[in-house]
Amino acid sequence: MAKEKLNKNSLEFPREARRSLKPSYDPEAFGRWSEKFARFLGTAKFLVFMTVFVIFWITWNFSAPDNLKFDEYPFIFLTLLLSLQASYAAPLILLAQNRQADRDRIQGNEDRERDERNIADTEYLARELASLRTSVNEVTTRDHLRSELADAIEEIVEKLKKKN
Repeated sequence: MAKEKLNKNSLEFPREARRSLKPSYDPEAFGRWSEKFARFLGTAKFLVFMTVFVIFWITWNFSAPDNLKFDEYPFIFLTLLLSLQASYAAPLILLAQNRQADRDRIQGNEDRERDERNIADTEYLARELASLRTSVNEVTTRDHLRSELADAIEEIVEKLKKKN
């Protein structure tokens, strides 16, 4: 058996992924992470954590020996950390809100389409019901038939009496 030479440029083989210096990320995964982060920022757990962190920071830097203090009174480093946290939190919260707005818009469109189908179904059923009512009104009822037969019998009896 002769071995055939494999052609790497053939359409039978997938191309190798090209390497790039640009960082790659999954926007959907990043979006899901930002939503989790935004949800965490809106919890009492986060507020308690941040409060305990800030209280510990301030207490340590007031009461620790001078050689162990890492942020003196105006707490510049603490301010920098809190500003950094806020500068990252705001865009992540906005990203999470945008994703929620997209989901709400899609849900609204689906609700509107379902409502339109329900209205069309309701209108169809109303037309069918009106048609059935019209048809029922044209159908002879038992009482109407009895009264008509009674009238016909009376007419026949009167004609027979007149002939005799």
